[in-house]
Amino acid sequence: MKKNITYNICIIILFLFIGAGCMYLIIQHYPLAAANVGGTTNTIEKNITVNENNGISKGIENIYDAVVVVENYNNSKLSGIGSGFVYDKEGYIMTNHHVIENATEIKVTTMSGESLNATVIGSDEYADIAVIKIDKKYVTKVASIGNNETTKLGDTVFTIGSPMSSTYAGTVTRGILSGKNRMVEVSVSSSTNDWIMNVMQTDAAINPGNSGGPLCNINGDVIGINSMKVVQSEIEGIGFAIPIEDAMEYANKIVKGEEIKRAYLGISMAEISTSKYYLKRQGISIDDSITSGVIVVNVEDKGPSDKAGIEKGDVIVKIGKYNVKNVAELRYYLYKHEPNDKVDLEVIRGATKTTLKITLGAS
Repeated sequence: MKKNITYNICIIILFLFIGAGCMYLIIQHYPLAAANVGGTTNTIEKNITVNENNGISKGIENIYDAVVVVENYNNSKLSGIGSGFVYDKEGYIMTNHHVIENATEIKVTTMSGESLNATVIGSDEYADIAVIKIDKKYVTKVASIGNNETTKLGDTVFTIGSPMSSTYAGTVTRGILSGKNRMVEVSVSSSTNDWIMNVMQTDAAINPGNSGGPLCNINGDVIGINSMKVVQSEIEGIGFAIPIEDAMEYANKIVKGEEIKRAYLGISMAEISTSKYYLKRQGISIDDSITSGVIVVNVEDKGPSDKAGIEKGDVIVKIGKYNVKNVAELRYYLYKHEPNDKVDLEVIRGATKTTLKITLGAS
């Protein structure tokens, strides 16, 4: 009888040891979160590393050799540097207008270090797009053009360019897509902001020399062209790129030799904030209750506005369906229309709002 009891106890102890060992192995390989009676949760964690570098590296490989350094020479002196990328097997390279502006000579340097002469095909100041060309025999890689409509906020993006100088050619910076359809006021033809650009926002580092380079998705497809950044001591990580669809529209027109015409009002304009002293000298008086809009300073004789009945001193507050607060907005919404479009202009004349129909000219 005692032998049977001892035997049974040994069997029980053996099973307990086996059970404990199995439980130890299960816990090590399959971590669990167990809730205790008090309602708090004790979590047994196992570190898991998600490695995205391989995907990004592949994307970089897909675009890298299509990227070039763009050097702007004026009278044989280097006056500026930017970036660009080959987007067509014929040797066409896309970059920014401000990268090649006022150049008497353009040179590009490939990622392999080869220096080549380039020809300016054309550019558009307001779109900030330029197309230059190298001999197609030097083309080793053509960038893949992406579809910006499929991008989402938070998507991984990267840029390739030449920040500061050609010394850092081929620099890759990585970030996320922080915003889409940002309306950013910029200065184009004056010292004040007189134009609005529709851009994408990213926190990938964009520095002088990156302008004109590609903003790419994780696959290396170009979804934008790096154009500018916010420069303030208290702000970091706000850069902007022109959506590739907009850029391609202008690039195609430039390559085809099509003249880029924009709608035209035939007036000179001033901001509501313009000094009363200046306006008085122009023979214009604006009521203090008017806080937004665009002041008509002069009307071109027999121009579109003159024919529509717009007068000096009118304040334009709406074009078509768009309210306007300043010159930049008026120009942006004006350029959404085509020459010869018939559009309603709402103006304040004295203390009265008036709607006039204008047939837009071309510039």
